[in-house]
Amino acid sequence: MESLWLVIDIVAPLLLIAAIVWAYFHNRNAGRRNVERAERGAREVREDIRRDPQYD
Repeated sequence: MESLWLVIDIVAPLLLIAAIVWAYFHNRNAGRRNVERAERGAREVREDIRRDPQYD
């Protein structure tokens, strides 16, 4: 059982690092259209929050 935790302690952080590196390289070259769409979505969310009386 102890060897299982040793494997988990080594493999889990490596998988996490691999996922972060993959996401970084995958999103690094986001096209202009994707960036503009993300910015537009962020503006819409901010406007929705500003208009919602729950957030006053």
